[in-house]
Amino acid sequence: MTDVLANSAGSRVIDVTSDAARARIKARYRAEGRFRAYGLVAVGFAALFLVFLLTDIVLKALPAFTSYNLVLDVPVTAETIDPKGTRDPAEFGQSGDFTKAVRDALSLVVPSMSDRNARRLLNGAISSGGSDELRRRVMADPSLIGKTVSVPVLVTDEADLYYKGLVTSKTAHSGAGIATPSATTGAVTIFSTSNAFAEDVQILKQTLRRMGDEALRDAGRASLALKSSEADRRHAIEQAAAAKASGDAGRIATTEGQLAKIEADVATLGRRVAELTATGNGLIKRFEQTGALETLDTSMPSLLIGINGGMVRVNRIGNDRIEGEVLVPLASTADAAAGTWTREILATPESNRKLQDKQVAVLEVLRDKGVVQSSFNTRFFTGGDSREPELAGILGALVGSALTMLVTLVICLPLGVGAAVYLEEFAPKNKMTEIIEVNINNLAAVPSIVFGLLGLAVFLNAFALPRSAPLVGGLVLALLVLPTIIIASRAALKAVPPSIREAALGVGASKQQAVFHHVLPLAMPGIMTGTIIGMAHALGETAPLLMIGMIAFIVDVPTSVVEAATVLPVQVFLWADLPEIAFQAKTAAAILVLLGFLFVMNGLAIVVRKRFERRW
Repeated sequence: MTDVLANSAGSRVIDVTSDAARARIKARYRAEGRFRAYGLVAVGFAALFLVFLLTDIVLKALPAFTSYNLVLDVPVTAETIDPKGTRDPAEFGQSGDFTKAVRDALSLVVPSMSDRNARRLLNGAISSGGSDELRRRVMADPSLIGKTVSVPVLVTDEADLYYKGLVTSKTAHSGAGIATPSATTGAVTIFSTSNAFAEDVQILKQTLRRMGDEALRDAGRASLALKSSEADRRHAIEQAAAAKASGDAGRIATTEGQLAKIEADVATLGRRVAELTATGNGLIKRFEQTGALETLDTSMPSLLIGINGGMVRVNRIGNDRIEGEVLVPLASTADAAAGTWTREILATPESNRKLQDKQVAVLEVLRDKGVVQSSFNTRFFTGGDSREPELAGILGALVGSALTMLVTLVICLPLGVGAAVYLEEFAPKNKMTEIIEVNINNLAAVPSIVFGLLGLAVFLNAFALPRSAPLVGGLVLALLVLPTIIIASRAALKAVPPSIREAALGVGASKQQAVFHHVLPLAMPGIMTGTIIGMAHALGETAPLLMIGMIAFIVDVPTSVVEAATVLPVQVFLWADLPEIAFQAKTAAAILVLLGFLFVMNGLAIVVRKRFERRW
């Protein structure tokens, strides 16, 4: 690393003092500094992307770990739960109408919603599995029949998302001044003594102005497209005229077809420009008007008024009054004092969300009644899969993964270690052994889906083993992991110093005794590390399991390796393909659980290696 020169006598002279030598040394230092900087930048980018990925997954998964329930006092009457009077859980578990008991309790919370349509709307807030907790408690303790039981009742996924603020952002304000409703049901007018709705009118005016500007901008863009289409039409007319002059029938038909299509596009764009222009000008005109009541439609943010125990949707609004529709019946038409009534603005227009205003009104009334409660979502870890997002859990996938990994471990560990011991210690060094070793190394690089195709052809088609069973999944994953375990085990055996073998043989041990009594125990930490890493690889595999049918929708939790099951990566794949928004959080939460298991397994491999490895 120094500059060496030869003098006239032939002896070596090290040049470290000249300006050229110093410049070269500085250049080497700068190159080394740049290399270190490149390495730090690369590590920094990798860490940044990892943090971004984990943060994104965690933020998306957080809603799945909580759930909203309605805490109801449910009268457990014998007529509803145990009509036969047997007090036998097996009997009333089948004949008892637990859903009716829950719905009756809910109607007591909002007694004003007593007609048929109102009851249907109210009951729509309860999940199809909302009565499961009541059923479980009464079946565990039949003495609860005849008593009133306070139980959490699960809400639907739409209601759950709304309470979590994932449906629309909401702004609530206390009402100023005295508000007087004109009716308790149907169409209603609410008068205010202090221009309490003036702020909402201004917000509406700004919304109208923004929507008008957007419509006019869209009209301008459509107008540019219209001009381009009109130019295309003129060109098409010229081509059609030239075709007619040529007398070529085929060319005439082609150009006339093109012209007809362009003319249809021009007509469509013309209507679009006219509609957008009229809409934009109309909205701007409404923005400029003063004094008149403004109309709210489904394309605008919704305004709900909570007053006298009910909820009103605003259809028209002025500074001192609103006209609207009663969504939840009011208790009375009495004056509501300042601060006792509310104005709630839902930012997302009703036309852009699945949850309608009448459903939101019911949910807000239930919140005002104090029966809405948030809790840790234990069902996510204790329930099986479901088509209803609020009922879906990962227990079935966890048990399926555990059974599949058990089969994989039982098969690949003894086979992998045995093959490694034979190849490393006993196999003759000939052409056949080299071919086997090369093929094992090649199998470690084969795409995992190839093993799935092999399992489909051999285990399902040839051996007729049960489809979607952990037994078949374990066999396929064992084939996938086997090369990894063999290679890791051979490396661990090779790392044991030859002196250990020589010493064992020197004191009279046989070759087999030297290997199994001395070499193998010392290589076991490396073997276990390779096995754990291989099992972690298998736990995260999806493609081979899809090929053998473990993509089926499985509700029940498997109890044996021959029952239909799914695994955690496949469960993530299934949920990610579903359209319901609530499954997005479930998918991210399942990914977190899977990552947690992978981190634990890789951490265990590091601990085993650090704890038991010996340096020679």
